[in-house]
Amino acid sequence: MTAPPRVLSTSAADEWIARLKGVNGPLMFHQSGGCCDGSAPMCFVAGEFRVGGQDVLLGHVTGDVPVWIGAAQFEYWRHTQITIDVVPGRGAGMSLEAPEGVRFVVRSRVFSDDEADALVRAGEPPRGDTYPLGGSDGAA
Repeated sequence: MTAPPRVLSTSAADEWIARLKGVNGPLMFHQSGGCCDGSAPMCFVAGEFRVGGQDVLLGHVTGDVPVWIGAAQFEYWRHTQITIDVVPGRGAGMSLEAPEGVRFVVRSRVFSDDEADALVRAGEPPRGDTYPLGGSDGAA
């Protein structure tokens, strides 16, 4: 079995991501650990949020938008696949969608035993201090 993606996005979120990219250029997400808006995926212009050495790259949505999460939160969520979605309402003021009257949210599901085994075989995801694209993809 091939390792499943750790992060996905809904078609509604993809539409908002495309809209925000059209206005702001390349984007990135960082999964908040709860300090600003509960535990929300925060959308930034790529590189605007400085990714640290302990941040974990979950993957990319819409092909090229990296999704990062702090190492401590990753340890709690490593057994789940997250899906970025969008809902009506205002979220955190720091996330790009906040002025638009929508907010990104995370939905999750637990990986099956086979999926979890495939992820273990695939190895640990990249961290901010080892990600090969450096600052061009929101990495430190």
